[in-house]
Amino acid sequence: MIKNLLISVISQEEKKGSVEFQVFNFTNRIRRLTSHLELHRKDHLSQRGLRKILGKRQRLLAYLSKKNRVRYKELISQLDIREPKTR
Repeated sequence: MIKNLLISVISQEEKKGSVEFQVFNFTNRIRRLTSHLELHRKDHLSQRGLRKILGKRQRLLAYLSKKNRVRYKELISQLDIREPKTR
């Protein structure tokens, strides 16, 4: 229910090229692939795709955290994503 509300809010307010929309799409794809890999553990091609999408999302989140920390924090809390560990 909350996710559907979030979809409508992001799609109406933000353009498809915005960082928030891209991170939202990557998060949906990550969740779908994760549930697929729970059933098909030996699907190595899907595992590779998942790692690539995770890297893209991580780079976008790093960019957003540098540019606008407030929007970054809001997005992470809305999508229920953990913050990456700092070295």
